[in-house]
Amino acid sequence: MTHTAAEVQALKKAPVPGLLPAIAYRWSPRAFTGQPVKPDDLLLILEAARWAASSNNEQPWRFLVGLSGSETFAKIASTLVPFNHAWASHAPVLILPFAVSAAHGGRANHYALYDLGQAVAQLKIQAAALGIATHSMGGFDRDTARLAFNLPEEEYQLGAVIALGYQAAPDALDQPLLERELAPRERKPLCEIALTALDKPFPL
Repeated sequence: MTHTAAEVQALKKAPVPGLLPAIAYRWSPRAFTGQPVKPDDLLLILEAARWAASSNNEQPWRFLVGLSGSETFAKIASTLVPFNHAWASHAPVLILPFAVSAAHGGRANHYALYDLGQAVAQLKIQAAALGIATHSMGGFDRDTARLAFNLPEEEYQLGAVIALGYQAAPDALDQPLLERELAPRERKPLCEIALTALDKPFPL
């Protein structure tokens, strides 16, 4: 049985009435068309990240952005583990986010990764609002990435590599990727994550 990208997108929608559509429909496909992302759309996605909240307005996030065919794309792709490289190399954009570890004055910024996460979340939601898919990957060689882009560990904290582009029909994927692509989304119940104490759910 074949499936269209739209059918899979509908399957993956979060079943929570009232969510913003960009949140409800945001998920992490592995099937990408390879169609280039419009420059204006990519600019808007990066602007969404730029305007994220940050501790003391440090804005520690940085994004290495590689378009397919560029040296930056090739460097990021070369760091991916084979499982991820097999599908992510078809995306038109690869992004390596990282955070500056020190705040102004040289003191440690203990919230740098937290702020980077906020910026990435806004990037992903803006992309979803434009009909553009994203998928973050922890499966990459961090040492290789640091060497490729001269990112010393004492100065920069790495995020997860992001594949960005247009969702494709999943049927070209091999197992087990196809099975994952079609599986319903799952989340822990809210009573496990909204708490008043470590073992006490917040009353909802």
